Amino acid sequence: MNEGDGLSEMETVTVELDAETLAEVDDIAFADHRDNRDAAIRDLLDEWLKSREE
Repeated sequence: MNEGDGLSEMETVTVELDAETLAEVDDIAFADHRDNRDAAIRDLLDEWLKSREE
């Protein structure tokens, strides 16, 4: 399997963040991910998904 296989089949999701949530994302991005907002969003999404499993 090549890297990236299956990515074109993934569903696209658009999310709208309020100013407070966006500020939290930026704080996490700066503190934990060298200012990488995408990585911070993935962290928050992962936390949210794990909380739904409980």
